Amino acid sequence: MDRVSVSELAVLRALWTREPVTAAELAEMLERERGWSLSTVKTLLARLVEKHVIVTEKDGRRFLYRAAIAREDYAADQSRRLIDDMFDGRAAPLVAHLARRNALTPEDVAEIAALLKAIEE
Repeated sequence: MDRVSVSELAVLRALWTREPVTAAELAEMLERERGWSLSTVKTLLARLVEKHVIVTEKDGRRFLYRAAIAREDYAADQSRRLIDDMFDGRAAPLVAHLARRNALTPEDVAEIAALLKAIEE
C-alpha cells in the first residue's frame, strides 16, 4: 500500500465513520472539522483513489466513495511499517520507547499486561 499523507488520512478516517459518501457530503464533514473546501476534498479523494485506498461507485450523476481497506487492516499495515522502519522489526523496543517517554497511561500498562498474559496462556 502506498503511504497516505496526514491530510489523506483525515479523509480516510471520515470515510470509516460514514460510507458510502459523496464528495460534497465529505466536504461538508471536513469543512466543519478542518475548514477544507470541496476542491481540496476532491483533490485528496483523487489521490486516495490513485493509491487504491478508496474506491468509487457511480450513483446517477454523482460518485460515492468508500474505503477500500478496513481501519484495522490499515492500522496493522502502519504499525508493521513503524516497527520495521524504526525498531528493526521488533515491538518490544517500541513499547520501551513509549514507556521511557511517559506515553503509556496506567490503563495502557494494564491492557498490555493483560494482553501478554492472554498470549502466555
